[in-house]
Amino acid sequence: MAEKKANALQQPLTPSPQLAAVVGSGQVTRGDAVSKIWAYIKQHNLQNPADKREILADDKLKPVFDGKAKVSMFEMNKHLAKHLK
Repeated sequence: MAEKKANALQQPLTPSPQLAAVVGSGQVTRGDAVSKIWAYIKQHNLQNPADKREILADDKLKPVFDGKAKVSMFEMNKHLAKHLK
């Protein structure tokens, strides 16, 4: 029986230095990176209280979000993809 191929969320990827500052260095799956980013956002209270879908970037997240001060949760994954190779 052929070995089951890992899906895109389970593939180990290397975070950029900017992303590693938030999720830690070393290989991480896309799913884990997203989970760690959300844990960081919640821990540092970075969701806009008026609109929970909006993430307010602090100094660590700004480089990951292309220097933007805020991004939507839907936009966030697009930015993360650029930082995972």
